[in-house]
Amino acid sequence: MDVQILLYDGFDELDAVGPYEVLANGLQHADIDGTVRTVTCDEPGSVTASHGLQIESDGRLATPDLLVVPGGGWTEPGPGARAEYDDGRIPTRLAELPERTTVMTVCTGAMLAAKAGLFRERATTHAVARDNLAATGVNVADARVVDDGVVSTAGVTAGLDGACYLVEREFGPAIRDEVLREMEYEARADVLIA
Repeated sequence: MDVQILLYDGFDELDAVGPYEVLANGLQHADIDGTVRTVTCDEPGSVTASHGLQIESDGRLATPDLLVVPGGGWTEPGPGARAEYDDGRIPTRLAELPERTTVMTVCTGAMLAAKAGLFRERATTHAVARDNLAATGVNVADARVVDDGVVSTAGVTAGLDGACYLVEREFGPAIRDEVLREMEYEARADVLIA
């Protein structure tokens, strides 16, 4: 299973790193042949997150089995999801993914998926972008995790819950429980399947 975490300047650290750890642990506990990698739309290189963390990406976005799209920087000037939304390259690339690719958005990463036209009907995002998401024609759900074909999560820490949901969906509740025990995390069960 090829899992890719899409990075861009200004992404929120926890939006990417939290799901990375949950999904990597899920693959390990399920004994699934696969990798979790960080990718960019551009050539691999250093990416600076919203709080200054620098991460070297592992490669360029290809056609993964699962893609995590973090948010961050929606309300601030400078790099982040808003700048990527306005630039349009990431939404264009998301729109080109085949239907077999599962996409999970974290926080305002939902805005990039909305611009790509990925949501069928419902989604969630961080509270600061709910009105923006509704303006794209998506019904905004008051839920921590929404599975509408695309899995969307509310703000920041909800990415952990979305990743736990995907581990359970793909590998079963026993594997999810092993991951939760290892991480000493109590996932919230607020999942809306649309």
